[in-house]
Parts: sequence; structure tokens; C-alpha cells
Amino acid sequence: MQSPRLFCLTGLMALSAIFSTADDDRPNILFCIADDWGWPHASAYANDTVVQTPAFDQVANEGALFHNAYISSPSCTPSRNAILTGQYHWRLGPGANLWSTLDESLETFPHLLEDAGYETGSWRKSWGPGKLTGKWKDDHPAGKVYKAGFPEFLAQRDADKPFFFWLGASDPHRKYELGSGAAKGMDISEIKLFGHYPDSDEIRSDVADYYFEVERFDSDVAKALAQLEAIGEADNTIVVITGDHGMPFPRCKSNLYDSGTRVPLAIRWPKSMAGKQVFKGFVSLTDLAPTFLAAAGAKRHRPMTGKNLLPAILKGDESALRPYVLVGKERHVPSQEVPDLGGYPSRAIRDPGFLYIRNYTPERWPNGTPDWTNAALPGTWYGDTDNGPTKTYMVENRDKDEAHRQAWELSFGKRPAEELYDLTQDPEQLNNVADDPAYQSIKKTYAVRLTRDLVKTADPRESAQHRFDFDAFPYFGGGPKHPQAGK
Repeated sequence: MQSPRLFCLTGLMALSAIFSTADDDRPNILFCIADDWGWPHASAYANDTVVQTPAFDQVANEGALFHNAYISSPSCTPSRNAILTGQYHWRLGPGANLWSTLDESLETFPHLLEDAGYETGSWRKSWGPGKLTGKWKDDHPAGKVYKAGFPEFLAQRDADKPFFFWLGASDPHRKYELGSGAAKGMDISEIKLFGHYPDSDEIRSDVADYYFEVERFDSDVAKALAQLEAIGEADNTIVVITGDHGMPFPRCKSNLYDSGTRVPLAIRWPKSMAGKQVFKGFVSLTDLAPTFLAAAGAKRHRPMTGKNLLPAILKGDESALRPYVLVGKERHVPSQEVPDLGGYPSRAIRDPGFLYIRNYTPERWPNGTPDWTNAALPGTWYGDTDNGPTKTYMVENRDKDEAHRQAWELSFGKRPAEELYDLTQDPEQLNNVADDPAYQSIKKTYAVRLTRDLVKTADPRESAQHRFDFDAFPYFGGGPKHPQAGK
């Protein structure tokens, strides 16, 4: 039997061998995530000719482009918590809410990479918004923050180690500079609007301003790609570019339709991926954590609901992706009426044929009360929808004609307990067929499947064993105010 001292020395030598620079050819990882950037607003998707994203397109053309990537929740904090932990947000306690926290007992993949010998860092928005407590105050969930960004990290890192870097952004989160898109030369008449919007120049111009910030984020990514080339690390760096949820417009962010939950995704790893790939299978951004850990040979100490993507991207195997995704929402902004400080809890299942949504509190306003004078969070006005020209236009013009009334109803009106959308007939998810007699069998099938999967993943909304009051935890933020609030 080995002596304890000899055993310790042997273990240290083994660790040294694992992390030695001579043999350590594990990939670097550059994770680029925009704030409020939704699908299909990247030029690689060829959906809208106005927005141009050359850096995203380059990574997609040299690696893999994903057409069906979804977040766990269309709200910043829970979406980012889910990405960091590789867990559906409903498994994260108070971390399922916006402006919340991150439990100290949870693992984040950047720290697991650190444990495996990686140098880690982050820039601008990574975790949050919310209030970090305990260990996370001194040990940021996404790695040490570098205020000067990727160049500072590269200059200070230990070049003998592989690295992970989180390149965040506040783009294209509101507020926008009014008219910035048109001033850049964008032809607003060519912008392709979602079907739930009335056709107006005000909305088109607002979308162009959003595109302006999407393109600014893309230019930051382009600089980082050039820096990888300059240091000779482009070939063995996994580059991922994506967003945390849909754009900050009505019926997008904080909603479970594709306009809120579907995001652009491109992944490149020249050393190990065999040329351009295009995937139509489904991906959850919770899949990124186990993928990064698998590529790095890093250990995780608890099960993740995320799925390792390496079998798909290294072999071009579409069948290795998910056949469907689950998404959900807990409290975004406390935007109901006094005294209700709750959210609008909902869950959904999305596959190629159908989107089925379950709304647990249909008596509440799905995107916040219009009665800002009676809002639980004082002055809050349609609080789950960010203020901006599109929101203002749709509210002020709701009675202009039938098209405008319908657009308001789709974005702000109350919703039934169940929604079902036939995607072959209605890809933009505008016509709820949940009460149509012809769809009752299909609705039941999806409802049963959703319940089964939520119970399996310990969702407190469906699992009696894991009951949890998401609304009981404090909210540390504010809300969109009515223009007259405080006057």
C-alpha cells in the first residue's frame, strides 16, 4: 500500500501533468452574449436584409449555425443564471426571477473551468441584474471582471493555461438613441416586422435603432476575433455568439413566443469542427455549460439539465440535438395591481409542429397592468414590457382600427390558461387554437408531455415534492414607469 505522503506526491504529479503547458492543448473558450438580442436578427439567417452582422456570419460560415436555439427564460437574470449553471431556471430558487440573486450552493461553469486549470475572465454584463451575496461578492459567477475587456484579459492572463472569457454587452438593451438606425443609412421601409405589430414608421424606426445596437455588439465581437488571430489562438478557441432572449419590444422579451425565447446562435472551433454546418434541431442555452465542461475535460459535481452539444457539432450529427425545448417564465417585474407583487408564471414546450403554453395565473396581466395609478410597484406601466417608441405607439393607437386593436391585444391583453399554436399554419404564433375542437387531442398530448418533463426536472410548479413560492423573494429592481408617474 502506498504511504499517504507518496500518494499525495503522486496525485500532485498527475495534476501537474494534466495542466502542464507542453501537453495541455485543451481549447480556449470565447463566449459572446448580447443583451436582449433575439432571433432572427442576424444577417446569416437571411430573414431581414437591413441588419448586418458580419462577425456573427463569419463564425456561422466557419462553424455551425443553429436555427432553433432557445433560452430557459425570456428575462435577463434567470436566463443568465440558467446559462451559468446549466440548469433550467425553475431549479434555481429565487434565481428564477429578474433582479434576484444566485444561491451560493450552485455551481457555475466558469468556476468549474477554473478548478480544471483554466484562466477565466469577464467583461461588462455577465450575471444579473440583481444582488450578489456571500461568496459571489468576491468571486464573480462568470469569473474576474476586466473593465478594459478582452485585450486587458489577454495581456494579464497566464499564457500557459487555456482560457475562458465572457464577452458581454449592454447592447441592444434599451435605451436607444432615437433615429440612430435611420441616421446610419438603414432603409426602414425594408425592415421585416413581426406579424404582431401594426405597420408604422414609428415601429420601423424603433426596430432600426435596435438593429444599430445589434451591429455595435457585432463590431465588438469582430475585434475579439481579430485579437484571437493576432495571438495565434483562433484555431483552438471555441467561439460562441448568442443573446440572452428576445428583443425589448412588446410580445418579445418576457414572453414565451419565439419572439421572446428564440435567439441567434453560432459556434466555431476550427481545430475540431469539420467546416460549415447548419442545424435545424433544437438547442437550449442550458446546453452550453455541459458542452464547455466536456470540451475542457472539467468535472461537474451535480447533474445538469443541459445537454452536451459536442456529439452534434464534432460529427455534424443533427440527431444528437434535442427534438424539442422547454421554456418558462417566473416573475419579471412585479407589474400587477396592489397588493399583488407576483409575476406571470408560465411554461411552454416547443417542437417543429407546435408551441403549447401553460399560464398558471390567467387572471393576471401577462405584461403588466395598464393602470399605473394602482400598480403594486408604484407608477409601473405595463411593467413586463420595456418603455420605448413601439410600446408607446401601440398603447396610444390601440383604438385606431382593428389591426391596431388586435396588435394591442396580442401584446398586452389577458391570456387564457392554455395556448396552442400550429406552426405549420401559423409560424408567427398569432392564432391560439387551444379551444378549437379539431386540436383537442393534440393539446392533450402536449399538456401531458409538458407536465411529465416539468416533474422530471423538479419544477416546483408541477412537482409536489419541490413546492416553492417564487413570488416570496425580494425584488431588487425598478420597473418601466408611466410618463406621468411622479409628476
